[in-house]
Amino acid sequence: MSDFRLKVFQSVAKNLSFTKASQELFVSQPAITKHIQELESAYQTRLFDRQGSKICLTESGKLLLEYCERILEDYKRLEYEMHLLHNEYTGELKLGASTTIAQYVLPPLLASFIGKFPQVNLSLMSGNSRKIEDALQEHSIDLGLVEGVFRLPNLKYTTFLEDELVAVVRTGSKLPVGDEIVPEELLNLPLVLRERGSGTLDVFERALQQHNIKLSSLQVLMYLGSTESIKLFLEHTDCIGIISVRSITKELYSGQLRVVEVRGMSMQRQFIFAQMQGQESGLAQVFMQFAMHHNSKL
Repeated sequence: MSDFRLKVFQSVAKNLSFTKASQELFVSQPAITKHIQELESAYQTRLFDRQGSKICLTESGKLLLEYCERILEDYKRLEYEMHLLHNEYTGELKLGASTTIAQYVLPPLLASFIGKFPQVNLSLMSGNSRKIEDALQEHSIDLGLVEGVFRLPNLKYTTFLEDELVAVVRTGSKLPVGDEIVPEELLNLPLVLRERGSGTLDVFERALQQHNIKLSSLQVLMYLGSTESIKLFLEHTDCIGIISVRSITKELYSGQLRVVEVRGMSMQRQFIFAQMQGQESGLAQVFMQFAMHHNSKL
């Protein structure tokens, strides 16, 4: 029901690219240009400054974007509320999840949700926790699932699931470690860790601080962008990885990896729903309730 030109404008404004907006909305680039020109004609103002191959928002464009986001959000809520009158759930729900959650937690939940609500157009982007929180604030997604310990004041956080980080090595590793080490031994062991901005690294760094150990003091061979990359790295290198216990069920069962307990070092964490303050309604809320009901199966 909403004016499609507003969706086009929002996409161009967020991407600062007519080409990327065309790809995102599956509309030809000439059509994207036409919609923007129609808006500029209707409001008798330029919405973008064009500088060679680059564009940027004018003051008029910034103002329109501010209202555009409110209008599109209201249309989304209207669609949801109207269908609720007939006990129907339909519309678009854009999810974002940290890499660990997207790979090891969400797939069975998404399959169940789609099976129960086939009229919902569901999409998922993944990245580290900071990227997901950024996407929420940019209104690129409706609901995020993140990990870690940091909180932003303009986001609302709701605990979803408990998780634990563990230290692991490949079975047969030549590292001089048994089934248990003390935290101080980490200073002398080669490590492979998740990248900056990941919830996994946030939790590990906070656990180190409890033992007065600085991350910068560790022998970190590599910072990698996914848990799968760390697992593959461990297969070929004698080092210790710090990853979610949920991500290594198969490897522990097959004997490829083994857990090394770090005595007295708690690395418990929570997987958390994140959403913009004041936007706790619509399909995002339906998904949260569904997930809470099914989390015992995850």
